[in-house]
Amino acid sequence: MEAGANSLNDVVWTPSAAVSALSTEEMVAKAIAPVKREFLCPPSVRPSDTTNVNDSDGKKTDVNDTTSTPVLKEKKSKRQLKRERREEKKSALHLCPEVAKSGKVSSCRYNESCRFSHDLEAFKAQKPDDLKGMCPFLVNEGPCPYGLACRFAGTHRDDDACVGNGTLNSHKKGNEMNSLDKDFQKLLWKNKVKFPKADASLKLLGLLGKGKQKKMDDDENVGKIFANGPGEVDENGCCKAFAVPGNEVDCFVEVFEEDKKHETDLDAELRAPKKTKCLVDETCSVQHNNGRIREEGDRDKRCEHNEPQTIAEHAIEGTDKSLKLHPREKKLIDFRQKLYLAPLTTVGNLPYRRLCKVLGADITCGEMAMCTNLLQGQASEWALLRRHSSEDFFGVQICGAYPDTVAKTVELIEKHCTVDFIDINMGCPIDIVVNKGAGSCLLTKPTRMKSVVEASSRAVDTPVTIKVRTGYFEGKNRIDSLIHDIGNWGATAITIHGRTRQQRYSKLADWQYIYQCARAASRGLQVLGNGDVLSYLDWSNHHTDCPELSSCMIARGALIKPWIFTEIKEQRNWDVSSGERLDILKDYVRFGLEHWGSDSKGVETTRHFLLEWLSYTCRYVPVGLLDVIPQKINWRPPSYFGRDDLETLMASDSAADWIRISEMLLGKVPNGFTFAPKHKSNAYDKAENG
Repeated sequence: MEAGANSLNDVVWTPSAAVSALSTEEMVAKAIAPVKREFLCPPSVRPSDTTNVNDSDGKKTDVNDTTSTPVLKEKKSKRQLKRERREEKKSALHLCPEVAKSGKVSSCRYNESCRFSHDLEAFKAQKPDDLKGMCPFLVNEGPCPYGLACRFAGTHRDDDACVGNGTLNSHKKGNEMNSLDKDFQKLLWKNKVKFPKADASLKLLGLLGKGKQKKMDDDENVGKIFANGPGEVDENGCCKAFAVPGNEVDCFVEVFEEDKKHETDLDAELRAPKKTKCLVDETCSVQHNNGRIREEGDRDKRCEHNEPQTIAEHAIEGTDKSLKLHPREKKLIDFRQKLYLAPLTTVGNLPYRRLCKVLGADITCGEMAMCTNLLQGQASEWALLRRHSSEDFFGVQICGAYPDTVAKTVELIEKHCTVDFIDINMGCPIDIVVNKGAGSCLLTKPTRMKSVVEASSRAVDTPVTIKVRTGYFEGKNRIDSLIHDIGNWGATAITIHGRTRQQRYSKLADWQYIYQCARAASRGLQVLGNGDVLSYLDWSNHHTDCPELSSCMIARGALIKPWIFTEIKEQRNWDVSSGERLDILKDYVRFGLEHWGSDSKGVETTRHFLLEWLSYTCRYVPVGLLDVIPQKINWRPPSYFGRDDLETLMASDSAADWIRISEMLLGKVPNGFTFAPKHKSNAYDKAENG
């Protein structure tokens, strides 16, 4: 591309009517997708989303008209909103789940005190028509857990419909992992969960707060007392030194000594000298299973790097050469040449990741979760850690501002979730995250950045990776000055997004800088690149230009066309038809109904996330319509006709047309339904993304 088109801020957009007058080279220079002239069309006239909206009576109103629509809505208190939600659940459409499953009012143990409706006749009268197709639960699992509430109830068999042995929990238990236990959630709410590994790691690094440090020092003094015997005891056999006047004295000697032994062993592990790290290359004899980490029970096959051994290693070498992995040594994980689906906020949910696995993705990662929300036991945040059984190489991404918060979170995840790696986000550009000192803000504080990585990597055996941008301010890249040290901090891999925080998505990714960082990284640190990968040629060229690069993370490219993973594996530009694209959407809808439910609420939740995704897919231009292939991620599609009506509909950037596509898969939208994308996916907008 020409230098002038390298910056999206410098592009002068041309009206669609004048696009046909431009040559192919001029269209590429202006970052306009070079669609063949026979498919170009003038912009269609549609009612603007911000001007004309259909109200409940079918009349068109102007949302900017202050006489018809109030500028400020009445602000309701939390108590009033809670009361309205409670009354809404009492409506006939919100049937009690137990009654819906069994078809009998007597099946609910709460009876009249239940917060849901028990009126079966009223529910059947108001329930929307069933959707076309088969109930997703009957296809795979058997009895539908939603019973009468299922929008596919007409397809239920007599022996399967409304049977109590088909429960939602049993279905999700077999297919989904990392759910939050209710009892454990209550402990998080009450702040009664202990983090011994994180505390020991923070203490070793001198990052423990004064109050916590004093408590641990007091525990050490108590240990010294017990080292010389319990001393004088009372009639109950408890040490008088710990008697509290006016309170009942509890004997905690045995419990304390057990906890103290655990902490002492943990400190010894953390203070043990580092062993020679086993690099994932040809000189290593460690066996991998399709990139997965080695299990703890496997034999410890050491690498021969001819490096000096510690005294401890020399002492044990002659006695037993088949020792298990020491807890201090990190498990091995290999990202090389694997197709990595980036953690994507909102759209990167579990059904979407399942779809990408079907289309060829090797590595998946959950949506970014905030550390403080996880530690507080927020169910909505823990839902971001969910993992499907098909995700055989899976990680979670967390975001936090301080070492103690992140260290406790990684320990919590390792203990209560099944993950292959934990990624720490240090590149999120969103203001609400940066203003809290997390995300890209850490790029301006390398000392704290180091503390976060060291504390978290020492607290767990699970591999810890980080994701960064090139820097905070445009023109001031700084990762190259830190890349050599990051491997020594304890990170297994680093993903570099080739833009600064200030750039957001307004410029093309700087892959030359990513190559520079990959070449400067220490030998044990795997470096992954991220930014603007939309075709198999982009992927192949990056690996050819920089062999030191372990892999490429694919983000927006997978949102625009999730079949990019198939293209990379088959090394071709797939001219996918509109019918094939519709089949992909059908698979996503099926996965969504299995995850969010086949009742009305589940259907509308699936529709919402489908629409969020369609706000990206409309940017795809079919291969057969382009004069120059492959498509580049910064090309703005002009208005064009598809090769059939469905392809034309899928090319529309109107939310009304996205809703029409959703109705083809999930039936008519409810009355008064509206949609606006949560994330404005248009990366060409200078004001929004600049």
